[in-house]
Amino acid sequence: MEALGLTTGMLAVVKRRCGIWAFSGFMLLTSLFAAPALGAVSAGGLYVTGAGYGHGVGMSQYGAAGYALHGVGYEQILQDYYAQTTIGRVSPGLLVSVLLRARGAAVFSGATTVHGVRQRLSPQTTYRVLAAGAELRIVNGGKTIGTFKPPLRVSGAGPVRLLGLGRYRGSLIFRPSPTGGGVMTTNLVPLDDYVRGVVAAEMPASWPQQALEAQAVVTRTYVIASHPIGPNFDVYDNSQSQIYQGVSGETPATDAAVAATSGQVVEYQGKPVVTYFFASSGGETESVQNVFTMAPEAWLVGRLDPYDGVLRNPYHRWKLSFSLSAAARRLGGLVRGTLRGIRVLERGLSPRIVRARVVGTRGSVVVSGVQLREDLGTPSTWMGFTTVTAEGVLSSKSPAVPPGSNTGSPAPPPAPAGSTTPTTTTSGTGGGGLTGQLERAALAVGHIAKALSASPMRFAVSGDVFPVRAGLGVTVQTQLAGRWRTIASGSVSHSGHYRVPVTDPGTYRVLYGGVIGPHLTVSP
Repeated sequence: MEALGLTTGMLAVVKRRCGIWAFSGFMLLTSLFAAPALGAVSAGGLYVTGAGYGHGVGMSQYGAAGYALHGVGYEQILQDYYAQTTIGRVSPGLLVSVLLRARGAAVFSGATTVHGVRQRLSPQTTYRVLAAGAELRIVNGGKTIGTFKPPLRVSGAGPVRLLGLGRYRGSLIFRPSPTGGGVMTTNLVPLDDYVRGVVAAEMPASWPQQALEAQAVVTRTYVIASHPIGPNFDVYDNSQSQIYQGVSGETPATDAAVAATSGQVVEYQGKPVVTYFFASSGGETESVQNVFTMAPEAWLVGRLDPYDGVLRNPYHRWKLSFSLSAAARRLGGLVRGTLRGIRVLERGLSPRIVRARVVGTRGSVVVSGVQLREDLGTPSTWMGFTTVTAEGVLSSKSPAVPPGSNTGSPAPPPAPAGSTTPTTTTSGTGGGGLTGQLERAALAVGHIAKALSASPMRFAVSGDVFPVRAGLGVTVQTQLAGRWRTIASGSVSHSGHYRVPVTDPGTYRVLYGGVIGPHLTVSP
């Protein structure tokens, strides 16, 4: 009906004109019918499929839980994840220095002793430590309790509280911040007390006991084998080292795991070694040299991890998607021109990316898998990339005008004034002159309208994919009765272009290589 309405209006325009101008209007009308506007929104994105969470080197925590659920003890769990290692022992009382604050305020309570002097403190009183040049002052309200040379160490009969962070076993040590701006605070704590504050922060306390015991040994070994990070502390209290929460991180289950493994560490050739660990492997771990800038290590080699999918692990398999513009913003200077996609160049022993190429319309840049993960914010470097774009296009014009409409040859212009115009008859329509021309134009318009109402326009879903996979085509689906149903498929050219005819306007989506691509609406 919309086509008929448009015809009526345009015919009125034709009737208001004369001679050659009447047929110019008529030809404009036929061109409008032959190329209708297409209402379609182009869409596209970078689709990422992946597995695992974390760097992938050493022990998978979900995998360790899976082993425990299958009846495997913590010693065997550790031997499987850290090849050619044995269990050794160190003193559980070894002291570990943990950086709690690099600068800022230092307010504490619960302390009774200032080490090295006879100064006594009240455990019920809250004190502030202030930097005073190269020295430190302890103040209570407006009163100075004492001035001390750093390091200033305080402890109590029980845990000491640091305002804003929590309670800590062992001692608090204060120094003027080397970067200025207040006081640096560290916690000097016995090894097994440190481990008590880490295990529950790194692994859920509700997990199987053998997994918690494996985590306790790994935590203890990591801090013993790591080189001190700074001149005044060994490790950070966050994920740069291990998450350490002090007393607030202790639970009965994890305390039991620490006690059951007291002093135990992972050793290779009789020495404690760095025991990397992470959340989820996706089913395979990775060799250390393919992730970190370091030489291969015999105990840090990639291997199959059969039980990583336990406990409804949300990271075992995952999917992400970005619009191409959003992905380009995240990748920043790696994109040359407009982002086309990412091609993987090298994978490690597992499917984790070692090197990849970011491809743009004006060139490409080779990047490490680690940098890709950082830039895109993905859970791991075990990734696959697919770019799919789609748009609705007009695949065929309106049908030819039926015979007898006489649209192929314009009528001659009106005869000069005073001349005689012969009268002719065409297909039963009125004679020559302006009246005959108008009648023939009206008849042609009627034929066009009838043809358009009987034969709908044809459309296609068209776009590009990257990278191209040999022998793989695209599938187009539409939504029918609330479900997605396949209606067509098509091949992909060597350049990545595809074009799939669709009969009717509607909502469509494109699938390629197991990736569900963009949705788009096609309407006339």
